[in-house]
Amino acid sequence: MNIWFKRSLLVIVGGAAGFAYYHFIGCASGTCPITSSPYISTVYGALVGGVIGMGSGTKKQTGQNQQG
Repeated sequence: MNIWFKRSLLVIVGGAAGFAYYHFIGCASGTCPITSSPYISTVYGALVGGVIGMGSGTKKQTGQNQQG
């Protein structure tokens, strides 16, 4: 699976999760900076998904390839 596809998918899933958090749990009084707006919570969720996606592209190097 292409790494950019995975990252994009995680950003979309994060945005959907952010919107779901606003819709089901959100803050009705307007004093909560993230959850009082559907736009802010969706963007925040997408950013979190993007950060998680950045970590999925790294590969660990095993000790078998190193000489020394």
